[in-house]
Amino acid sequence: MKQSLNRFVPVLAAVVSVGALLMIAPVQAEIYKYRDSSGKIHYTDRPQRRSTGFQLLWQSGNDPRFATYSRIDLKSWEYNRRRLTGVIAQVARESGLPPELIHAVVRAESAYDPKALSNKGARGLMQLMPATARRYGVKDSWDAEQNLRGGASYLKDLLQMFDQDLELAVAAYNAGENAVKRYGRKIPPYDETRNYVRKVVKFYNQGTPRVVSSYPTIR
Repeated sequence: MKQSLNRFVPVLAAVVSVGALLMIAPVQAEIYKYRDSSGKIHYTDRPQRRSTGFQLLWQSGNDPRFATYSRIDLKSWEYNRRRLTGVIAQVARESGLPPELIHAVVRAESAYDPKALSNKGARGLMQLMPATARRYGVKDSWDAEQNLRGGASYLKDLLQMFDQDLELAVAAYNAGENAVKRYGRKIPPYDETRNYVRKVVKFYNQGTPRVVSSYPTIR
């Protein structure tokens, strides 16, 4: 049994080093979920493309924020997701945001790694830049609860700023609110931002039966 299951459980890259990333071109990282014939769930970054049953959980795309991050732990994706679900639910209640939305941003930003670090200096679960952390009173971006509260507060402000338009708020989370305003309150024409918006919306809808055109009102 172990021998047959091992075909579906390639070892995930746990930590990506800065040196290695500086020597290679941006790459795409993905995590898939697979349930075998006995019902056991596995996670892999190398699905069998011709087989069915592999569910995409996380994808970096060709976004430099992910392709050139300094540190991210993909191996602990499922463990971190489970242990952080309660905290995310609490922050969702406090902020009035749907927990599915916070999960979607965390998945897209850090793959649930509280210690994720981008080469631009963004930190933690919701990849807060130092200036954003200070703006929302986050003293320790490596602290999961502080990071989530700061990121959720920023996201809520963006939703209010852009009249509850989820796609514009998510675009602003990625590119900055001034970029969205500069382009006439539309998604900026950056491949990174457009891919990011599509990814977050996809993750959001995977966690709820609602369709893209009927986001809940967020106050």
